[in-house]
Amino acid sequence: MPNHVTCTVEDQVAHVALDRPEKLNGLTLDMLGDLAATARRLRGDRTLRAVVLSGNGPSFSAGLDFASVLAKPHRIATAFAHRPWRGTNTFQEACWAWRRLPVPVVAAVRGHCFGGGLQLALAADFRLSTPDAQWSVLEVKWGLIPDMSGIQTLAELLGIDVAKRLTMTGDVVSGTEAQALGLVTEVHDDPYAGALALVERLRQRSPDSLAAAKRLFNGRWNSGPRATFARERSEQLRLLVNQNTTAARRAAMEKQPPVFAPRKRR
Repeated sequence: MPNHVTCTVEDQVAHVALDRPEKLNGLTLDMLGDLAATARRLRGDRTLRAVVLSGNGPSFSAGLDFASVLAKPHRIATAFAHRPWRGTNTFQEACWAWRRLPVPVVAAVRGHCFGGGLQLALAADFRLSTPDAQWSVLEVKWGLIPDMSGIQTLAELLGIDVAKRLTMTGDVVSGTEAQALGLVTEVHDDPYAGALALVERLRQRSPDSLAAAKRLFNGRWNSGPRATFARERSEQLRLLVNQNTTAARRAAMEKQPPVFAPRKRR
């Protein structure tokens, strides 16, 4: 089978691309499995500093390729089955696996960002979009709901009324409108270049500090204050004796670029 998800690692940054441009990077079952497997593989690389997610060709992703998926009904049940050890099925893990990575994930979006493609972008830590990109929670068009982790990420990013409206109407909004709503982090004429610039800024910070921040925000966004405070203390204690914290402090005092060791935790 063709591999429609590519991954190259250059200078400690993984460049992951959906590679089915002739179909606007419509997602197949194989691509969903490849996305999850790629994220799991990258998670084990402690030298990794960031991931940039993109789509080859004119679009990020037009969403699930229903013609391809429905052509193999026997595989749908397997993909839909819940994996208790992860709390997700194949559709959900293709997106949520990127939230599990202990490094920043930046999605660079142009063209279509529909349905499952939107849910993949929302699983990134940051989303950079062209002003004229098209964003839509498109599942309602097919009589469905977002079920690839999108309800969770929409709830984190948007007010409940806005999340309901986008989900119930399937309205298509531009990148500029998506930024105003809170779906998009930044708007750029060249979102990939913008993503690389953001990654370069993040590389100047301790990888252990970034990983701890991501764990805290992802794990405690909707928690009560006491549980969050306890987790803050736990993460901070580890960082206080971390060699990359020492490297960051030394670099700041000496006004020199920091030199970091591989991340301590996976």
